[in-house]
Formats: sequence, C-alpha cells, structure tokens
Amino acid sequence: MIGITLSEKRIKEAASQGMDAFVQLFYDTIWEAIGQELTPERMQGLHPDQVTLIAYMTLREEVMDGGFIQLIYNGYGPFIFLNPFAKAMRLWGSREMCNLIYDGRRLFEQYGEEIARPCSDEEFMARFEQYPMFDDLDDSFVEMEEEVTELVAHYIDEHIGNFVEVTKD
Repeated sequence: MIGITLSEKRIKEAASQGMDAFVQLFYDTIWEAIGQELTPERMQGLHPDQVTLIAYMTLREEVMDGGFIQLIYNGYGPFIFLNPFAKAMRLWGSREMCNLIYDGRRLFEQYGEEIARPCSDEEFMARFEQYPMFDDLDDSFVEMEEEVTELVAHYIDEHIGNFVEVTKD
C-alpha cells in the first residue's frame, strides 16, 4: 500500500464538520497521493478500500452533478460497473447501493457504448431524453446518498488503517 498519512488533528477537525467533510478529507488525501489520476499501476499500490472510496466519490460527484448518463459519458462506466465496486458496497453494509450498481450495470451494458460516444453539448443533453431509463437510477441514488455517505464515513472510521496511517500531532 502506498504510504498515505493524515494527522489525527486534521481527522478530528474534519469529523467535527460532519460526515461529508470527514469522507472528503480521506478521498482528497488519497487522490492527492496518487497524483489525481487513477491508473492500473496506481491502483495496484492502493488498498481495495481506498479504491472503493475513490469509486464511491467519483460516482457521487458525477451522479449528483449530471446523473448516470454523465458518469458514463465521462468515461467512468467501466470503473464503476465492470469492477467489484457493487460487491464492495455490499461488504461495507449497503445492499441497497449494491443493487443500484447492478441495475446500472445492466443499463450500462445495454446502452453504455452509445452514451459514451463523443458528441456536441446539444447531442449530450438530448441523451437524457433518449435514455429515460436512467432517471430512476438517478433518483434512487439521490434518495440514498446521505445514508450511503454516512455508512462510508462509519466504515472509514472503523477501518481507518485501510485508508491512511494516522500520525500524532
């Protein structure tokens, strides 16, 4: 595992600001440590829990901004749907998130290639009309996001050594 450290003080500060800040601190620290680029080589140096956190935060950012269609268009479909991310979410305690990813995978396998094709802004916006079957996935994620983020925060807290080495101030 790549040596990634966080001070106990920074962790406590983030925790006092709430679960979003706590999760974001761990994500930002890991993301910075790998040069803000997730390549197969860099993934090999990460703990599976670190990769799962990157996957969750990527999914969360993309879906909250533009839905699963945006996530797929921006090239994250294979990372989210063709890796063991769904299984990891189940192991972390979110069967609901696991099921959502499996539902998304079926749609990704059916429509992903078409959605990922380069296009103009106008053509991209038309994809939301062309693929309304993603609307339910988007809505489901938005409804569960807060609960899943809380679960992720608790998982990090309970398995902190899988994410970073904590240093004393």
